[in-house]
Amino acid sequence: MKQLELKGCGTALVTPFLEDGEVDYEAYAALVDRQVSGGVDFLVPLGTTAETPALDPIEMVSLLEITADHAAGKPLLVGCGSNSVSTTLARMAMLEGSAADAWLVVVPFYNKPTQEGQFRYFKEIASRSTKPIVVYNVPGRTGVNMLPETCLRLAREVPGIIGIKEASGKLEQAQEIIAGAPSDFAVLSGDDALTLEMTKAGGQGVISVVSNLVPDKMAAMTRAALEGRLEEAEALDNALRPLYKACFAEPNPIPVKAALASLGLCSDAMRLPLVPASEAVRVQLADALKSL
Repeated sequence: MKQLELKGCGTALVTPFLEDGEVDYEAYAALVDRQVSGGVDFLVPLGTTAETPALDPIEMVSLLEITADHAAGKPLLVGCGSNSVSTTLARMAMLEGSAADAWLVVVPFYNKPTQEGQFRYFKEIASRSTKPIVVYNVPGRTGVNMLPETCLRLAREVPGIIGIKEASGKLEQAQEIIAGAPSDFAVLSGDDALTLEMTKAGGQGVISVVSNLVPDKMAAMTRAALEGRLEEAEALDNALRPLYKACFAEPNPIPVKAALASLGLCSDAMRLPLVPASEAVRVQLADALKSL
């Protein structure tokens, strides 16, 4: 299995749509180019921010092919999780021919598995995958929280599981995982606002939403934190805080797509059941962007 280090700022890419609801592949390619030129360290297509539950298989494959074509050699951490073993493995097989370097696999949602169920699910997926796996813990969306002891058990006992996107929103939980994880296990923030504190505790970086808008600033903040230039990192983090808040004032990716539209980079069209941002959130976004 390929050795892979995921470190720094990765962008959870949005999927732009045309006003008729079709995927805007041209805008998507330009967004990927902008991330590369902005200095992000790796790319994360087909995640939550991509509205992946609303994409069909042909669209998923096409978006991943474009990402690979425009990635300029940057690692691709590709979302492929579901709430069943068979569906997750089928998605891996469907996307296998791409340039994916690793899979981002969400904790199964809706089923509400126990900690033992979560462990066995990821052990089974990892045993049948040809690529390394990063666990995605996001209890606000899945309905269950992977506890630190389960994550650490996976990190120590299951080959092929190389990290976690920790989006529980609980800094203490992330710190417990960081303290107990093997040295080659990546703990990545799934919350932009917790990136600096997690990195200071020993985390490896972030899978960011805000970097869709300001890839250079988010990458610079993360890099400064990783390199121990904390005064610089804290100044950048403080400047970004209004944007962190605005980008999660409504469910992701509603605000970030509204902000991208305000910058002329793509439409703010969503696929139902998501709808475009409210006027109040647009004002909040505009103020945050102006402050930068």
